[in-house]
Amino acid sequence: MLKYNLPRNLPSADELPDSDETPVDNELQELIPGLLKATLLILWAERMDWFFGIDMGIYHHPDEPAIVPDAFLSLGVERFYDEELRPSYVLWDENVMPLFVLEVVSPTYRKEYSTKLEIYQDLGILYYVIYSSRRRRKPHLEVHKLVNGKYELQSGNPVWMPEIGLGIGCERGNYSGVTREWLYWYDADGKRYLTPEEQVKQSAERIQQASQRAEQLAQRLRELGVDPDNLS
Repeated sequence: MLKYNLPRNLPSADELPDSDETPVDNELQELIPGLLKATLLILWAERMDWFFGIDMGIYHHPDEPAIVPDAFLSLGVERFYDEELRPSYVLWDENVMPLFVLEVVSPTYRKEYSTKLEIYQDLGILYYVIYSSRRRRKPHLEVHKLVNGKYELQSGNPVWMPEIGLGIGCERGNYSGVTREWLYWYDADGKRYLTPEEQVKQSAERIQQASQRAEQLAQRLRELGVDPDNLS
């Protein structure tokens, strides 16, 4: 449970703005979080204790504006708030701090490596992930973990996050018809989880292989003088 020094009367999520009305200036800020969420919707389809927000305001004090990361993940909350879904993420209603926030650096630098890092650190968010494919001399992906109140940069790609039960990393692949570097989820052994598109393709290939094996078996039966269409 979160503990705050907050006013007695607090607004609800429906009474607060649902975004900062700042448009994204790079399509990747939508596609990268969208891929991560789409994968989770299949990977955790049976779980109802998580929420992945994209470009949604996180309210930590009624008198302060919301912070709006490109994406965030919370565990131990209701996946669906109600049939209208969440307009925003209000900490004094949820009582659960997000474990993970993601910022995708756009052409317009928004202080992802300085001011935002300090904000998420002060809030106590366990993992702060920054991705920028434009970096030349430094890694595109940075995963910062909160240790004794301070963020420490984690090494490796992917980086395993045991508190979440997922790894996060980047590699080249194809999503939405675009071949480039994307962010993906990984298991504890560093194996990448398939995207929804890849899972559909894999299922189609398995069906085709099964059909081919069935046809081969039928042909073998015909060679032996057995009609496979009249087996009883």
